[in-house]
Amino acid sequence: MLTKTLLAMAALLSGLNDPQPPAPSPLAVQAAPAASQAASNKQRLSANQVVERVQSFYTDSRQLTALFRQTYTNNTFGKKSISDGKMWIKKPGKMRWDYRGKQRKIKKSFISDGTTLWAVEHDNKQVFKKSVEDDMLPVAVSFLYGEGDLRRDFEAALNSSGSYGKRNDYVLELTPRKPSAQYKTLFLVVDPGNFRVKESVVIEASGNSNHFRFF
Repeated sequence: MLTKTLLAMAALLSGLNDPQPPAPSPLAVQAAPAASQAASNKQRLSANQVVERVQSFYTDSRQLTALFRQTYTNNTFGKKSISDGKMWIKKPGKMRWDYRGKQRKIKKSFISDGTTLWAVEHDNKQVFKKSVEDDMLPVAVSFLYGEGDLRRDFEAALNSSGSYGKRNDYVLELTPRKPSAQYKTLFLVVDPGNFRVKESVVIEASGNSNHFRFF
């Protein structure tokens, strides 16, 4: 099911090997260190306040581009797979995720025009598709378009374990208000300067983790 693939893409993309660390993109450079430092010196916000600002950032953003690194950890077999790529998002509902292999060659793509989602295997010249109209994307993905409502659908808390993010980052620990067969917890590492999501970690119902870092 391709909707679940968005939460655990590595299940279909385990063939990507030897990724090269992605270089910082212009978007990463534009995240002003001075703004982040200034935010760190102010009074820390509550979990609900951070959620509101994250929601506002993505609601107000019409187009987003980022490099990403995905680390998928299978706890059952103790295996970890790493994939690199680039993603584009444009409202309403359009997105593309390109996964790259050796020599930066595109191996697989996930593409949506808002009504149909395609999974493209470039080497095998195969395409799979499904309609997203009858099976809406989970809020863990749809908030990127400004459509999902994080505060409505999740119980929010600030996580201070130090497991994710850097010292001044906000780390949201989001638990679905309604039990989900796909995942049990969503962690968002939030830039305190502009409240964009720097990392997204989905802890699946099975205990496996799907960790995205955005550059």
